[in-house]
Amino acid sequence: MRVKKAIIPAAGLGTRFLPATKSMPKEMLPIIDTPVIQYVVEEAIDSGIKDIIIITGRGKRAIEDYFDDSPELEMYLTKKNDTELLKLVRDVSSLVDIHYIRQKEPKGLGDAVLRAEKHIGDEPFAVLLGDDIIVNDKPCTAQLIENFEKYKKSIIAVEEVSYEKLSSYGIIKGKPIDDSIYVLEDIIEKPTPVAAFSNIGAVGRYVFTPEIFDCIRSAGTGFESEIQLTDGIRLLNKSQNIYACKFKGTRFDTGDRLGYIKAIVNFALKNENLKENIIEYLNEILKMEKEKGKKL
Repeated sequence: MRVKKAIIPAAGLGTRFLPATKSMPKEMLPIIDTPVIQYVVEEAIDSGIKDIIIITGRGKRAIEDYFDDSPELEMYLTKKNDTELLKLVRDVSSLVDIHYIRQKEPKGLGDAVLRAEKHIGDEPFAVLLGDDIIVNDKPCTAQLIENFEKYKKSIIAVEEVSYEKLSSYGIIKGKPIDDSIYVLEDIIEKPTPVAAFSNIGAVGRYVFTPEIFDCIRSAGTGFESEIQLTDGIRLLNKSQNIYACKFKGTRFDTGDRLGYIKAIVNFALKNENLKENIIEYLNEILKMEKEKGKKL
């Protein structure tokens, strides 16, 4: 069965970006002039997804407004005869069918995925975290779907993570079957470096069979007293094979301040209208820092 539906969990509180996220969803933080979540939605669309469920929470209304029609703005741009911006605004609101489900309180990623169970039904589906941008000619989700169709089992995206970051990821133990695919043997949520199976961590892209829902429920609460998606994956792996895919592409964790800044710089350097000025500015900063170092 083709993967046509996707869940984008976007109900997190964004505490790493306070005070900005006190009144603004972290998923709406702009990468220059485009919010993070639009890149995630576009990845889903480019991967063949036709139906998207965004899991929101209190204070996340800006996400719904962003993907909705904007009659007043469109009327203003029409009167100004600004056809370029008018097309840009209209394109955003006509990207794909988007549905919204509210997670009443932040109980964990597993609980957020469970909120969409009735909408997903008995179909396979993708999960894309709302604060991860992954850049590649073939979208990361498309790579997972391609391997899902090959193995007919749930598959998660993974990458190597630094020793210092092991406790921020679900870390896998896997048996490699080729250069980029592992058969999952075990997974642990945010372990200490000593307890980690490897340096291979699960990142914000998944394709699941619908059996994951029962496994999330059965696993119950776990790390930090939340309903963890990792625990559901671990339980599902006991009854059927799960695969892990080392995807091709560059990932930016925009939920992290450094990752967010890296994303802005990267996208700026790929923008022909900004590239030259950005390089000049960065060179100026580097020169100033070197001069300060000499004085010290």
